[in-house]
Amino acid sequence: MIAANNISLQYGKRVLFDEVNIKFTSGNCYGIIGANGAGKSTFLKILSGEISPNSGTITIETDKRMAALKQNHFEFDQESVLNTVMRGHDKLWNILQEKNAIYEKPDFSEADGIKASELEEQFAEMDGWNAESDAAALLSGLGITEDLHLRLMSELNGAFKVRVLLAQALFGNPDILILDEPTNDLDLQTISWLEDFILNFKNTVIVVSHDRHFLDTVCTHIADIDFSKIQLFTGNYSFWYQSSQLASSQRNSANKKAEEKKKELQEFIQRFSANASKSKQATSRRKLLDKISIEDIKPSSRKYPAIIFNQTREVGDQLLEVEGLTKLIEGKPLFDNLHFRVNKGDKIAFLGDSTAITTLLEILNNNQQADSGSFKYGQTITTAYLPNENDHYFDTQINLIDWLRQYTLNDEEKDEVYVRSFLGKMLFSGQESLKKAHVLSGGEKVRCMLSRMMLSGANFLMLDEPTNHLDLESITAFNNSLSEFPGCVLFTTHDHEFAQTIANRIIEIGPKGIIDKLMTYDEYIASPLIYEQRKKLY
Repeated sequence: MIAANNISLQYGKRVLFDEVNIKFTSGNCYGIIGANGAGKSTFLKILSGEISPNSGTITIETDKRMAALKQNHFEFDQESVLNTVMRGHDKLWNILQEKNAIYEKPDFSEADGIKASELEEQFAEMDGWNAESDAAALLSGLGITEDLHLRLMSELNGAFKVRVLLAQALFGNPDILILDEPTNDLDLQTISWLEDFILNFKNTVIVVSHDRHFLDTVCTHIADIDFSKIQLFTGNYSFWYQSSQLASSQRNSANKKAEEKKKELQEFIQRFSANASKSKQATSRRKLLDKISIEDIKPSSRKYPAIIFNQTREVGDQLLEVEGLTKLIEGKPLFDNLHFRVNKGDKIAFLGDSTAITTLLEILNNNQQADSGSFKYGQTITTAYLPNENDHYFDTQINLIDWLRQYTLNDEEKDEVYVRSFLGKMLFSGQESLKKAHVLSGGEKVRCMLSRMMLSGANFLMLDEPTNHLDLESITAFNNSLSEFPGCVLFTTHDHEFAQTIANRIIEIGPKGIIDKLMTYDEYIASPLIYEQRKKLY
């Protein structure tokens, strides 16, 4: 058990936490949510002792060990990969170093022998003789192959370093596990492995993540940071979101009687509990929902952007024809002789190497040239593109009103009130709309780019990792908007929920060909036949 007692933290005039009290108990997984800047990562640092609050205390049950996912990717550069993982258990690692140092002494004394014997006993009690094999198993589960285990951390790329540091946090069965964005840089298979690990983990997990599928799979509770407080809710993220939306709707429905509202909420709990039993969550976790009283369901004060894509013209029968596109980098193909046709109603998720897909989208938007092949849009098609890298759009001193005004289509739309309305939909209201474009955060830039796309009235949207930098509220609103969009969407994403709820067609691109299937994301990744076909792509 770990608890925050009257925690307050303030930076200048900005109050992040004001007398926060919350308790995290063993056997549960807690998802920490909140808008960008609400203090999610900061709160994890307070729990782990990395940051001290202005007032209040963190209490941990006696003799309980905490482990946290390190954010400094260079801290262990001079250590081997295997040793870096084992260093996640400080006490075990220190005992190992101490007893090894004694055995290496040239003048080994009787006192040294007694001390070594004591250390060996402690080492055995902590299952130290299996430490290397346990660390190796964690690394393998996270996709770090055995040939890398004895390499220095400095020899690994950034994505592999993250996996090693994740293995370090998981190592040694900590009593309290704190994870800040653990799915970053993980592929689908590795995320699934991590989900299973946490589901089978018997101790306390506290996690911050923007991956809704991950939160839905592993979380038993949601801790919502809002107005400098933290409120605890039973259930996963989807339960929290849907129940808070229902409660908010009921609050605004003055004509509904209290009995009707109570019945509606109770039916929602029962329906969600039944659906939860079909997921990867254990039955014991599902039962938590059965115990919820309707008084536990409260409306959220969180603001969601109004992302609305209105196409000015419906797509015709001819959308996009790609014929023989080839692109090489340093003589090696990103893709070779690529053929596909986009049909009316298609919402296509592209899978494969991120560089290859980004390059394809850049070519389709005339920002790069293919080495060979061609593509052609239908006459009715108007496109809008959300690139992965957008910094060059904001390399200017103008404010957001003037920035967005650049992308209006006619004089009538250049009116300030009209432009402000689109910024307001993306939560830039009042003085926020007068911010200089070059000072925006990553999430603010993406929301501005979405305003730009909404202005275009396009019927053919292309999106490269669209959820990057966005908070859960923006991701959820974006997801809902694209699900309802009547036009065509081409996109790539690492967000499982985003892909599953939007795509009705999957195209996976490899250097040796493509797989093109009319099916959902979950159907695609679960198919044994497609699994065999994927092996031939790379």
